[in-house]
Amino acid sequence: MLVYEVNITVRNAIADEYRGWLGEHVRELLTLPGFVSAEVFVVEPEQEDSEHQRLVVAYRLDSHNSLTRYLREFAPAMRAKALEKFKGQFQIERRVLAPLVEMLRAE
Repeated sequence: MLVYEVNITVRNAIADEYRGWLGEHVRELLTLPGFVSAEVFVVEPEQEDSEHQRLVVAYRLDSHNSLTRYLREFAPAMRAKALEKFKGQFQIERRVLAPLVEMLRAE
């Protein structure tokens, strides 16, 4: 299992519209090969930011090969949709988290 994390900073003026679009976008990605699940988070800021809202989407994929395929075959078109609709209104940072160790709570 691999986590593909997308960190989004979106202008408050369009945050509601962006979140609505994001839900559709995430559902679409979950239909692609290798995507297992996703969680969408709102970052609770330490200090109020009247200009921006931060969101994080954590996608879980079954393998690094699935991520590589997504980035090669699907990502350009998926990213273009966001740029077409919200150009200049958001910023994205992405990272890949590969598991090192999994720890479970002792019962």
